[in-house]
Formats: sequence, C-alpha cells, structure tokens
Amino acid sequence: MSRIVNTRITAIWLFLVVATLVSWEAVEGVAWLHDPRQAGVLVMAIAFTKARYVLLDFMELRHAILPMRLFAEAWCILVGIAIVGAFWSSVFAP
Repeated sequence: MSRIVNTRITAIWLFLVVATLVSWEAVEGVAWLHDPRQAGVLVMAIAFTKARYVLLDFMELRHAILPMRLFAEAWCILVGIAIVGAFWSSVFAP
C-alpha cells in the first residue's frame, strides 16, 4: 500500500484535487480573495496548470518525443495567456 502512495502519479493526483478545491474556494468562498478579477485569473491559472500536468503525466507526454512535448507545453502557455488576456481585457472594457 505504501508503494502506491509514494508514486509520482498519486502525488500529482493529490495536487490536482487540492488545486480543484483551492479554485472552488476562490470563486465560491471568496473569504480570502475579495476581488473577483483576481479570483478569475487565479482559477484560470490553476486550470492551465492542471491541464499541463494532465497532458504531461496522465497522457504520458513527459516522455514523448521532444516536438510533441514542446507542442503540448506551448499550447498550455499560449492558450493560457490568450484566455487570461481576453478575460482581463473584457473586465476592463467600457
């Protein structure tokens, strides 16, 4: 049983669960984050971090050929920046 708990995948799965709870608390609880714009950006940053871990570890792109892994990493970064930028610009739209 301890061998299962000490694996990398289990640790990542626990991180994903905790990240989900933190993002849920940031939006629903708003106890520690009073600005909804910051909560939105935080939730999106957590979502793309989680997507990166799912791509690399659960879809096994961490050990894939370099172009495939670079494409996955670039996708997470570029799409994350584009969505956060669109969100931030729409928040401040007149």
